[in-house]
Formats: sequence, C-alpha cells, structure tokens
Amino acid sequence: MNKKVRFGIIGCGVIGPAHAESIKKLDNAELVAVCDIIEDRAKKMAEKFGVKDYYIDYHDLLNRDDIDVVSVCVPSGLHGDITIDAARAGKNVLCEKPLDINKEKMTAMIKACRDNGVKLGCVFQRRTMLSAIKAREAIREGKLGKIVMANAYLKYFRSQAYYDSEDWRGTWELDGGGALMNQGIHGIDLIQWMVGEVDSVFAYADHLVRNIEVEDTAVVAMKYKNGAFGVIEGATSVFEGEETVFEVHGDKGTIIFGDSGIKKWKTEEGEVSFDTGEAMGGSHGPEISSFGHLAVIKDMVDAIINNREPMVPGEEGRKAVDLILAIYESVRTKREVKVS
Repeated sequence: MNKKVRFGIIGCGVIGPAHAESIKKLDNAELVAVCDIIEDRAKKMAEKFGVKDYYIDYHDLLNRDDIDVVSVCVPSGLHGDITIDAARAGKNVLCEKPLDINKEKMTAMIKACRDNGVKLGCVFQRRTMLSAIKAREAIREGKLGKIVMANAYLKYFRSQAYYDSEDWRGTWELDGGGALMNQGIHGIDLIQWMVGEVDSVFAYADHLVRNIEVEDTAVVAMKYKNGAFGVIEGATSVFEGEETVFEVHGDKGTIIFGDSGIKKWKTEEGEVSFDTGEAMGGSHGPEISSFGHLAVIKDMVDAIINNREPMVPGEEGRKAVDLILAIYESVRTKREVKVS
C-alpha cells in the first residue's frame, strides 16, 4: 500500500481531537471525515483540522469508500455497535478504551472484525511509555526473579463539573463504570501487560464524593495467574496532584515508576536510571496529551500497510475490561471472583 491510510473519526468530544492531531502529524495518514451527533461539534472539529466533510449520522461516514480506518471516540457504551457496523462496512477500527463495557458485545466486535477481514485495535497508550516497556523487558528476562507483588495506584482528579459536563459521564449505561472503567483502565491494562493476567479479585468500591452512579473510589486485592499478589487503588475522588504509580516486586529486584518517570529500579545487577520522556497522567484533570496517541495511531497505520496485528488487538484489549467486570461483580457479591 503506497497511498495514505485514510481515517474517519466518529466522536468529536474530548478524545476525538487527540486522534485528529496525531493523524495530521503522520505523512502516511490522512483525515478525510469526522462525525458527531452534535453538528456544531463536528463542524468545529472539521474546521480546526482542515477537513472538508463532517456528518451527524455515522452511517453516512461508513458508507464512504475512501475511508480505510475508523477511530471510535464515542461514549464507552456505544463502542460495540459502531465497531460492528464499521467492520461490516469493510473498515478497520481503532477503538478508544474500553473496548466496550459488555462481555458479549466485545466478543461480537472481535468476531465481526475477524469475519469481515478488518483489523481491530484498542487504544492503550500507556504501553508506549519507555519505563513500562523497559520494566516489561526486565520482568520477562527474569531480572526481578520470582514476581511476588505487582501494584497499580491509579488516582485521578475529576471534579463534579467534569461529570456534569456530559449526561453519559458517571452512568452505568454509557460510562460502564467510574474510576476503574474510565480512567484506571489504562493502568489496569498496563499492569497485566507487564506482569501477566489476574486470576481472581476481591474488591471494595463506591461513590464516596462525586454525585454519580458509578464508583469514584476503589480498592482491589488481586491474585495473578503466576501466583503473585497485587493491589489496585483507583479513584477520581482524591485531591488533585496525585501521580499514577506502578510497583513490581520480585525476590531479586524492585521496579517502581510513575508519570514522572522511574522512582526505583534496583536488582542484583545494581540500580538503573534513564530518561523516560513525556509524562502521561490525569492528576489535575481530563486534559488529553496526544503524545501517546501519536504512537498508537502510527502503529495502526503501519499495521494496515504491512498487514499485521495492531499494538493492542481486540482480544488483548478486552482483558482489562474482563478484569474490571470481575471487580464490579466482587463489589456486588462481596466475594472473591474469578476473572473470566
């Protein structure tokens, strides 16, 4: 494929512009159309990024024959139907996290893309963090020895005004959850990507501060399939300025890193330090940096050109959702729950 990979974006709210900005930075990609149910929002985004065509019905965008891939940037509970329709229209799909909020819908999304011969990628840009990449390599190479504990501290600041800004925010129907499903899911994906899948969980979660249906505070005890234990702390209720932090402990070493970089990297080989590049975080609010999205979208373009799987294919992208749904079941039942 020598031509540019042509994108359409469905959803022009907070995250759509990050996709548009990234696409515009790539020489081998082109943004040809955008869509949002709010016409003024679609029009303004089209004008901002120099796009001629905008729509209020996503089916009109999917009916075009000059779009290779669709970025799905709508509320979480709508991801499934749009992805399935896009696949049936012959479009590759790059879906924002979470893949969807429903197990059956995720299975249907993956099947639709497979049956129609298109690629399905999920956006988990924290996987592009140099510190996470290096940590994963060290774990896989056995430099930490036997992994005994792996924790994710995922504290974000989201005000009541943030939740009030859109009717769907903080609802089970369209947000699918709160501090874990919307914000913490990035870290939940990352800790499993580095350490391995979680086998079972026991959790507490509730909305302690914000006036929302879903959780703004959660604590989770985990057992990994490799036998290690771990903890997730997730919140949007805390005071602003907290950093997202990951800890991995083995019997031969410890790695601790966060949005600001490496905090501790010590093994039997000694201590390590390196520049980790731009930080990713939401400790002060929902503002989005396109830094991580650029790497994810660049990878999606390359996957289409070279006919390979994207960085986070659908089957991989669903794992964080499966874990979060098990956490919610544990909260409801007050029991330990197996992740399935």
